[in-house]
Amino acid sequence: MVKKSNFKKIASLIGVFVIIFSFVFPAMIVSAEGEITDTKLKAVQEKGFLVVGLSADYPPYEFHQTIDGEDKIVGFDIDIANKVADDMGVKLVITEMNFDSLLGALQTGKLDMIISGIAPTPERLKQVAFSEPYMEVTQKVIVRKGDGKKYTKVTDFDGVKVGVQKQTTQEALAKNELYGSKPVSLQKVPDLILNLQEKKVDALVLEGPVADAYLSQNDDMEYADVKFTDGDKQTAVAIEKDNPAFKAQIDKSIKEIKDKDLLKGYQEKARELMFQKSSFIQQYGSYFVKGTMYTILLAIIGVIFGAILGSVLALMKLSKTKLLRWPAAIYVEYVRGTPLLVQTFIVFFGGTALFGLDLSAFTSSCIALSLNSAAYVAEIIRAGIKAVNKGQTESARSLGMSQGQSMRYIILPQAVKNILPALGNEFVTVIKESSVVSVIGVTELMFQTGVVQGASFKPFLPLVITSLIYFVLTFTLSRLLGVAERRMQASD
Repeated sequence: MVKKSNFKKIASLIGVFVIIFSFVFPAMIVSAEGEITDTKLKAVQEKGFLVVGLSADYPPYEFHQTIDGEDKIVGFDIDIANKVADDMGVKLVITEMNFDSLLGALQTGKLDMIISGIAPTPERLKQVAFSEPYMEVTQKVIVRKGDGKKYTKVTDFDGVKVGVQKQTTQEALAKNELYGSKPVSLQKVPDLILNLQEKKVDALVLEGPVADAYLSQNDDMEYADVKFTDGDKQTAVAIEKDNPAFKAQIDKSIKEIKDKDLLKGYQEKARELMFQKSSFIQQYGSYFVKGTMYTILLAIIGVIFGAILGSVLALMKLSKTKLLRWPAAIYVEYVRGTPLLVQTFIVFFGGTALFGLDLSAFTSSCIALSLNSAAYVAEIIRAGIKAVNKGQTESARSLGMSQGQSMRYIILPQAVKNILPALGNEFVTVIKESSVVSVIGVTELMFQTGVVQGASFKPFLPLVITSLIYFVLTFTLSRLLGVAERRMQASD
């Protein structure tokens, strides 16, 4: 009896230990062979593809290039990612977005890993885990031609505007080591280059490989001989925490890259792809066409679904029932009182974090634009209905029509004449505001402009072309709306 009692106690303790272990270390599983694995590695292998996040405006790490008439993302980071995916036995899927959106996408499960010239800083290590480093680089300071002698040490930057990429090691260096400097943080490297050329900033802090690439193509810039105390940076792959087997598999690939000195070949290949010789339009014209098509599609979807939801909201606001009127009023005021950028992030990241919905960047953008447009359309429709003389409603009711019938057959047809011009203006507005969704990687016109800036090393020319495309779109639409409005007036 004693032995049985002891056996039960031991079994109970083991059971409790297993339960506690499963809660504390949910991602870790010990196989029969004693190897530690995790659900992440198995999930990636089961689905058959590895989703890698990056910001492809960072040559030679990753950038767009036209190869055999096809747009491709290339660079030595891409070769490393392909090596990791091949070693896992899966396909590589690239998800592109702004650099400062990558960590959020990784933490919400939209990405399996990040490879975008990212460094394992103490702040980032609190949020995510990192692989073993695959490269070490030195941070450099770039200035305009002839200014190199003005900046020779870190104390020469008092009151100087220094351009850095947002949420990067370079941003931290400018704040901590360039004493008295005024860091200007921007999202994309091409924007930094343009700011330096246009004298909006006086210096830039960039990684060595990136700085070398831009200086090789721009004679109006040079290096400043400034040495940072903490200027050497390790570059690694970022992944979610508590995935030991997944990390071990990536580390294994990186070790092989180092042992066989494969990185040198990857870098040489990237340099060759960076400087292909062909005309600007021939090489990058398709990017602008693709971006324009996406911009028009986003605007059409946003206005159509915005008009449908806006009509419902307008009728709710005009209702005599408080349970209908108040929610509509709160929604309209909230949406009109918050930026579209914030709404886009809420839909993109919140859909996964709050509801478990894995919405794509394009779907999230369509939803955000539609919800945003609906609030403005609701006010347009409400104002159009209010503009119809109240006597029209009274006359319809006196003829025996219900409130719904009078609204449908009498009020709305007259309100349409007031509503259509304003709806057309909303369409024009959505075309321009759709540029906001580029931050989550939707390949609309502004996103493609950034792609061309990074790939061509020409920060200004793509902006001019993009501005002309936007002007043609909005001017043409405005003229068509004017013709439609005049015809409606003539029909009266």
